[in-house]
Amino acid sequence: MAEKNFAELDDIIHSKIRLGVMSVLMTADSAQFTYLKEVLKTTDGNLSVHLRKLEDAGYIAVEKRFVRRKPQTLCRITSKGRRAFEKYIDALEKIIGKQSF
Repeated sequence: MAEKNFAELDDIIHSKIRLGVMSVLMTADSAQFTYLKEVLKTTDGNLSVHLRKLEDAGYIAVEKRFVRRKPQTLCRITSKGRRAFEKYIDALEKIIGKQSF
């Protein structure tokens, strides 16, 4: 049996909410805060904390603006974030193996 290297899993991505954010942003050009909150079934405060952690790591860019006098927060994945996510998935595949279950 091949050795499992869990240390290769990125701690920044390896949380339910942050993994969800990264997964959504890998398949979308951008996502609004309200959409992420709805799809991930989390609270404003919880999502904000996780977005800040991803932003501080340089994995996402967060843009705050006003649209028709209403605040809007838009999140986009960065090239660094895209590479980190791909590396994270590669590490998971090494751990679980690429075989069918």
